Amino acid sequence: MVSVFNLEQLLDVLKDFYHITRIRIAVFDDQFRELIAYPENRPDFCRLIRSCEAGKRGCAQCDQNAGRIASKQKSAYIYRCHAGLTEAIVPLYVGEVLAGYLLFGHIFSYGSFDAGWEVIRQYCKDYPVDMGQLKEACQNRPQISDDYIKSAARILHATASYLVLERMAILKEDSASARLDEYINKNYTRPLDTHTICQALGLGRTKLYKLSRQMYGTGPAEHIRNLRISKAKKLLEEQPDMSLSDIAQACGFADYSYFISVFTKAVGLSPGKHRSRQKQAEDG
Repeated sequence: MVSVFNLEQLLDVLKDFYHITRIRIAVFDDQFRELIAYPENRPDFCRLIRSCEAGKRGCAQCDQNAGRIASKQKSAYIYRCHAGLTEAIVPLYVGEVLAGYLLFGHIFSYGSFDAGWEVIRQYCKDYPVDMGQLKEACQNRPQISDDYIKSAARILHATASYLVLERMAILKEDSASARLDEYINKNYTRPLDTHTICQALGLGRTKLYKLSRQMYGTGPAEHIRNLRISKAKKLLEEQPDMSLSDIAQACGFADYSYFISVFTKAVGLSPGKHRSRQKQAEDG
């Protein structure tokens, strides 16, 4: 784990979230270990599902799959869990490094109890749990509308940003991950390759690729390329008089033709067309 959490401060924020939404919220580290939650205890429905090994595995796999999707899109992701309840998850990014996740869940979001229970019963039919007890536990879950869940998910996303802003979630300053992220963010607009990074940080090539995969989900070269494309998009949108060749240079692309090719492949539009489309959207 490369992240450090202020659990005392975190608990106050989780309590505030719960008091506003009445939805249980939890913080996980980047390895999907639950660090803290409010309320502390899971509802009876979830305890029943997790009382068997198959249900416990289903919970872990479901949350991890949702976390991968949320991390890729870098926003809140609402999904139906393996047991039929609704949950939402948002990644916690410190800079470009994935530090953990915020998750809320255990929500009954069906139009009627009978319709929802039939779906849930089908989801859980292979788990060796008492269906009578599960139905009773399901009846005790509050029914919450889709619009309410979407609003709560937006608050969840804002909460994640607040935690990082207030440094309740930080990276270990002396960790290889923190040093790598800082070095790349400072130097990605300059000529930069894996050999240079390894020499600067005293890392082996295998270690560099392992860290990059853990932190960014890609190799270092692809991550650097993604940062350059993001900067190019920003300059195209905010600097209408800046030439494409100057933008290419400012983003670390020494070869103008390569910049055009890489940008077009990543964005689906050439830099010029991207700029034109943004201008039309602003004017229209």
